[in-house]
Amino acid sequence: MGKKPNLTGLSRFLPQDFLNSNATSLSEKPRNQSGPAKKRKTDTHVPVRTKYDATALVPHYTTTHEVPENLQKYFSQRKRYFSLYDQGCLLDEEGWYSVTPENIAVQIADRCRCDTILDPFCGVGGNAIAFAKTCEHVIALDISPIRLALARHNAAIYGVADRIEFILADYISFANAYISRPHSTRNIDVVFLSPPWGGPGYISPSENNVSADNSADFQDELEAHSQYSLSRIQPIHGADLFRLTKRISDNIAYFLPRNTDLNEISALGLLEKDEGVTPGDKPRMIEVEEEWMGPKLKALTCYFGGLVAGQEHVF
Repeated sequence: MGKKPNLTGLSRFLPQDFLNSNATSLSEKPRNQSGPAKKRKTDTHVPVRTKYDATALVPHYTTTHEVPENLQKYFSQRKRYFSLYDQGCLLDEEGWYSVTPENIAVQIADRCRCDTILDPFCGVGGNAIAFAKTCEHVIALDISPIRLALARHNAAIYGVADRIEFILADYISFANAYISRPHSTRNIDVVFLSPPWGGPGYISPSENNVSADNSADFQDELEAHSQYSLSRIQPIHGADLFRLTKRISDNIAYFLPRNTDLNEISALGLLEKDEGVTPGDKPRMIEVEEEWMGPKLKALTCYFGGLVAGQEHVF
C-alpha cells in the first residue's frame, strides 16, 4: 500500500455516465473562489466558520432547553460524539442517534489504515473524519444532501475536509458502477460498512414503536432478551450488502448493533471462501471487536480479510 496523491472528483473511480446522472461530488472547489480562506483566531467555545459552513441547515444546540425532548439524552453525550462540538459541529435528527462516538471511530480508523477507504453511509461524518487521519483518501457517500453537507462542515472543523471526497449517491448504485468500471490503477482498499440499523427502535423487531425517550435501563433490558437480525439492515439485507461489498474489497469492517446474532455474522464467513484459496490454506477468520464506552457495550465491529489481526497477509 504505497502512498498515492489525493484525488478530486469521482472520474478516477466511475464511468462518466454514472457521474452525470447518479452522483454529485461535493469536493469540487467553487469556480469563483478567488483564493484560500483566511485563517482566523478562534475561541474553543465559539463556533468556527469555514467555507463549508452549514449552520443554516440545522440548529447548533448549546443548552438543554433548546433541544427537542426526543434528542435530549443524545445531547447530553455530545462531547462523546464530537470532542469539538462546541466549535460548531452539526447533526440532524438522524445524526444524533446514529453517529459513531468519536473514541470508537478513532479505534476503528486505526484498524483500517490504508490508502483509500470507502465509507458508503457516512451520515454526519464521525467515521469519515477519523478515517481522514489514518488513510490517504476517504470516499464518503450519503443519499441525503443535508447530511453530506453537515459531514463536510464537521470535517472542516477538524481540519480534514481536503482528505475526504464527499459524494451524493446511494451505495447500491455506486457499488454496481464501481464494479463495472473500466480497469483502474487506483482501487478501494477497505470498505467500512455502517448501514442504517432501523432507527432508535432497532433493538427489537417486535418493538418498532419504542421511542427514543424510553429509559436506558428499559432499553438494556429489552435488548438482553432480543437479537438483531441482518435482515433488518437497510437498504437491503445485511448479508446481501456484505456480498455486494466483497466485490469491491475483501477488507471490510462491518459496524453492527451490539445484540447482532453471532450466528449470522459467522455465516458471513462462508463468503470469505474464494477461488484463490487452496485446500492447504488456512481458513479465513472473522474478528468481532466489542466497542465499549465505560461500562456500556455500544456496538460490534466485525473485521474481514486483511483487517483481521494475524491475517494481514491477505490484505
